[in-house]
Amino acid sequence: MYDGGEQLVTGWHFHDVHEIEYACRGMVEVKTEAGHYLLPPHQAAWIPAGLHHQTTLNAGVQTLAVLFEPRLVPMAGDRVRIIAVSPLLREMMLYSVRWPISRTESGAEADSFFQTLGYVVAEALDDEKPLHLPVPNDPVVTAAADFTRAHLDDVTISDVTHAVGVSERTLRRLFNASLGMSWRSYLLRARVLRSMALLVQPDRSVLEVSIAVGFDDVGAFARSFARHCGETPSAYKRRISRAP
Repeated sequence: MYDGGEQLVTGWHFHDVHEIEYACRGMVEVKTEAGHYLLPPHQAAWIPAGLHHQTTLNAGVQTLAVLFEPRLVPMAGDRVRIIAVSPLLREMMLYSVRWPISRTESGAEADSFFQTLGYVVAEALDDEKPLHLPVPNDPVVTAAADFTRAHLDDVTISDVTHAVGVSERTLRRLFNASLGMSWRSYLLRARVLRSMALLVQPDRSVLEVSIAVGFDDVGAFARSFARHCGETPSAYKRRISRAP
């Protein structure tokens, strides 16, 4: 269990074991060479063994990480996946803290428990959530994406082209070539991902969040959120507020 105060950014690293990290409170970000993944509260990030990644634990975050020997989850894949956390998976992960990583011995009870947890995790991997932003391989697109995320409340494509020094036509072409999506699609996904972090805050209304991430129309925000997340912002906020 990690319960932090200030923001913590790890260096680039990898594990010899699989890891599943559950966000109990706050927002976690995981970056790999292939994508930038956002882990909202009450969801989990699956990080397979050997994958180089960087993790950002934002201020006030509380997370729980469980590590597995690769044989326990053989169908792990080779990339980060954000998965839904069922009540069963959540309770099993919380129960697992009785066997801290610092222990020197295991035992039949622990071995049986983590084998079963491995089966539950493997099943959950089939219910992956597309909550990530692709990472550009072009320096101009990288700068444009960084600028876009830093100004989600009011950014326009003209602002971005001025900031990175290319024409609008060139920017659109580079985005499609580097990321396989338009700048507009990247912007909408980034706004939805940011809104998921803000909706967790109990003092933030759906209207306030929609304005904060750049939507002038709360109805348009609700439609975009539902298209990406499968539920409305109000339903998401209610579900997160009820989760233990």
